[in-house]
Amino acid sequence: MRIFMAGASGVIGIRLTPLLVGAGHTVAGMTRSPGKAQTLRELGAEPIVCDVYDAGRLTDAVVAFRPDAVIHQLTDLPDDVADLPSSGAANSRMRTEGTRNLIVAAGAAGASRFVAQSIAWRPAGRMSRSFPTTGSCCR
Repeated sequence: MRIFMAGASGVIGIRLTPLLVGAGHTVAGMTRSPGKAQTLRELGAEPIVCDVYDAGRLTDAVVAFRPDAVIHQLTDLPDDVADLPSSGAANSRMRTEGTRNLIVAAGAAGASRFVAQSIAWRPAGRMSRSFPTTGSCCR
């Protein structure tokens, strides 16, 4: 399978890339940092240096790779947990605008699968949702 992974040089992506390559998949590893391209190459991925906020370039890169699947491992979180409170806006932008751009690019490329990471907390400034406590919510 041809897999385009956005965020391939991040905490999860750097561990997932060699597993996918080892399983026989052809992986394009996207990073926004030119300095991390060699690491991705050493892990067996084709490095793609691109910023998720450059929607046109992102779409061109994904379409050119012709993936069967796109994996979203993008975050914009600080290395130091003490900096989390000040990183909310950047990470929220990544999860909204960045995700939207990646979904559009995957669709343009005709990818049949899209896998995205999630989070286990409510981002600051987001309203909470009420879910039913009785009955079925999914029919």
